[in-house]
Amino acid sequence: EMSETSERSKQNVAHGLAWSFYVGYLKIVLPQVKKSMEEFSRANPNLPACRKTWKLHILIPLSCDIYDDLEKADSNIQYVTDLTETTLARAGIKKRVYKHSLYAITDEENQLWHCAVEYATPLQTLYAMSQDECAAFSREERLEQAKLFYRTLEEILKGSKECADTYRLIAYEEPEEAENHFLSREIVWHLRQEHHEEISMLERSHPHSPSTALDSAELNLQISVSDLPQPLRTDGF
Repeated sequence: EMSETSERSKQNVAHGLAWSFYVGYLKIVLPQVKKSMEEFSRANPNLPACRKTWKLHILIPLSCDIYDDLEKADSNIQYVTDLTETTLARAGIKKRVYKHSLYAITDEENQLWHCAVEYATPLQTLYAMSQDECAAFSREERLEQAKLFYRTLEEILKGSKECADTYRLIAYEEPEEAENHFLSREIVWHLRQEHHEEISMLERSHPHSPSTALDSAELNLQISVSDLPQPLRTDGF
């Protein structure tokens, strides 16, 4: 009876998707991200190296609307190259390949920021379910499940020692009116926070340098638990 109630209320959908995403993908690839970024940095010494950005930036649009081509989502996001592949035998598949794409993000001052970025693919499942009559998944339920997916994945990754400091979750709600460069600004905001974190760490390593560490509460995205979407942050972007 409890199982049937859970199925009817769809309470287990986002929870299961988050765990599947972690166990079947993130736990495999995240420990390799820094090594791949370091190899790219050595091969491209002319590009600025901010080690705090050497992680996988995972986009979580709460609308679950995902672009297969990031360059079409925002013209300020340009593909650069693929990072070093990870090849494993997985579930009967010989030499299964896992890889990430590196992008150059142009900010409002025409400065380039390089990072590995991709969508959280399980959100495609939530979106497809809301479009399929058999799933009987409403738009409101999809939004709540997307929020639950984010919170669950965040908690899972926080408890994962092997994935520590290898990722950045970027959860956001798109504006009601379309903005051409909303996504690139959202990504750059996070890259700037990581850059500030690196500067703060360097300053803390010198006792005579004043600390400019940011309050962690300023860096954490807060997802509203109310029925209506709420702003994830109020930094002016």
